[in-house]
Amino acid sequence: MVEVKILGPGCSKCKVTESQVKRAVATLNRTDITVIKIEKIEEIMVYNIMSTPALVVNGVIKSIGRVPSVDQIIQFINEASQ
Repeated sequence: MVEVKILGPGCSKCKVTESQVKRAVATLNRTDITVIKIEKIEEIMVYNIMSTPALVVNGVIKSIGRVPSVDQIIQFINEASQ
């Protein structure tokens, strides 16, 4: 099981990141991936990040303050599956 969390209050970069994650998950065509969008600042602060969007895969921060490409997200997910 892979859990992907998108951390961001809803800014444009956060929305693009969410879209990229959904495209990556669709490309992988796997049923063991859960995507969670976290928008509450209190919950985001738990990860001790200073800018959004951020991407967390299985509890590990993979990206902060930028929009990762679909290929990068696929790589993050595949690494977490090993």
